[in-house]
Amino acid sequence: LTWTFLYRRMTQNPNYYNLQEISHRHLSDALSELVEMTLKDLENSKCIAIKDDMDTMPLNLGMIAAYYYISYTTIELFSMSLQAKTKLRALIEIIANASEFSSIPMRHREEMVLKQLAARLPGQLKNQKFSDPHVKVNLLIHAHLSRIQLSAELSKDTDVIVLKAIRLVQACVDVLSSNGWLSPAIHAMELSQMLTQAMYSNESYLKQLPHCNSALLERAKQKKVESVFELLELDDDERRDILRMEDVHLADVAKFCNNYPSIEVEHELESDTVTVGDTLLVNVTMERENHVNGLAPPVVAPLFPQKRKEEGWWLVVGDPSSNALYSIKRLTINEKAKMQLDFLAQSAGRFEYKLYFICDSYLGADQEFDFSVKVEDHSRGRKRRRDDD
Repeated sequence: LTWTFLYRRMTQNPNYYNLQEISHRHLSDALSELVEMTLKDLENSKCIAIKDDMDTMPLNLGMIAAYYYISYTTIELFSMSLQAKTKLRALIEIIANASEFSSIPMRHREEMVLKQLAARLPGQLKNQKFSDPHVKVNLLIHAHLSRIQLSAELSKDTDVIVLKAIRLVQACVDVLSSNGWLSPAIHAMELSQMLTQAMYSNESYLKQLPHCNSALLERAKQKKVESVFELLELDDDERRDILRMEDVHLADVAKFCNNYPSIEVEHELESDTVTVGDTLLVNVTMERENHVNGLAPPVVAPLFPQKRKEEGWWLVVGDPSSNALYSIKRLTINEKAKMQLDFLAQSAGRFEYKLYFICDSYLGADQEFDFSVKVEDHSRGRKRRRDDD
């Protein structure tokens, strides 16, 4: 700590840090107290464990916070607030309360502007304390998803918020999956898609198309075209009739469609009959059809504040009937990728599972697969192995 700017500031402005003197001993005592208090805070937030008052060991929450570069108070908030039944709207509110948004500026007379904005947004966002920066963040996230036109200042704030929120959402996925909660983890993954494409997950997937408008969506609805893949399967004349765009705009749509992930996914169980306590192994092979020289194309998201965003995926094994998440892997896919998911068979019986393949940037590109496993108790497992021998 003696090599930090903090140490230099303490000697230059001791009153600010409640120092009586700036001797080496006083500075050393102050820094020691600071370290002890910080370690205590980290221990209380379950980010680290302290053994024998000497050794520190990072815990799961601490590693998540460090990986995503977020405050320990934020990861503590996520740990305490996220629940097995957390829905999308509550998830957005939790993220909006992160410490990372405490410094979002509140400008003169902005409360009235935010109150007017709340009246235009869906849900229970009207009776809020509009002087609170976290309330502002919540409103601007929903404004981004609703594609509401904002002032230049609020648009700039929204860009900052969305970029931070993407990182916080990924941390939420890790916290939720660590607790084995399937449904809210999937909600968090969908929120990543929504923030990237500036839309809600219950809207038409065609809204992701550049230059999309309500008339286009209505024409697609009449033709019963609901997805990007269904649009691509149409004849050229039918597709042009739905789009009805100038050539320069059609080129933007073509780029989006060319970059939209087209990935073949195959999965295989190493064994569909195992014994209690065995590890279940699911091998997944993914092959991209629309790679560019062996690389994944960049994400096309006209309303995302970052010019270039790389596409990412989650592989998840879970049981929606019990809201249980058993295994999760985060990956990127260029031309081909292989991944193995593993989890323990904890009790005997026949179990139905789902394999989820979920994108972090596009809506409508996700895939699901069902598979079943028979788990035998130890006595039957031993008998089966003897019979095999």
